[in-house]
Amino acid sequence: MDLPPLRDVAMMYGAFWPRLLTDWSPVFQGQNISMFVTYAFLHGGFLHMLFNMLILLHLGRETVIRLGPKGFLLAFVITSAFGAGTYALLATSAAPMLGASGAVFGLFGTTLYWDFQRRRHLGASLEPVWRTLIGLAVMNVVLFFLVDGMLAWQAHLGGFLAGLALARVVTPTVSHGYRPSLRNP
Repeated sequence: MDLPPLRDVAMMYGAFWPRLLTDWSPVFQGQNISMFVTYAFLHGGFLHMLFNMLILLHLGRETVIRLGPKGFLLAFVITSAFGAGTYALLATSAAPMLGASGAVFGLFGTTLYWDFQRRRHLGASLEPVWRTLIGLAVMNVVLFFLVDGMLAWQAHLGGFLAGLALARVVTPTVSHGYRPSLRNP
């Protein structure tokens, strides 16, 4: 008996398959729910995984400092799930989605919100925040064309918006004792 390659099995069981939310039958009970997070642990190749992990390491530092390791994990799960949900709502392809980009853009959203909050409180220029936001948008457009449309921009958008909202909900305001500085998260 020939077994399918491990990668094929992982894709079948863990990728985000939009049609599982409509007319396809799941391989196992609960797959149409678990795929909202499991897709974030699969990648299209080594470079895809490497870039996502490097960005997660960089952005995850401030998230861990502010929210702790459990808070980081919760942020990862929430932004991944919202990225998948936005993909499900906006994507027209039945192709599977995979990669940690929903969480990566979720962490972009949290850190950008924290930078905005910090700068606004200190009266510092908001220009770096706007430049970063524009840079993320331009990067998505460029990547979309570089990979011939095989970019889950919907997951990026959903993760980013979830990250912004999450940071807004969990971040103490100045009136509650939080005193931001430009040097410290």
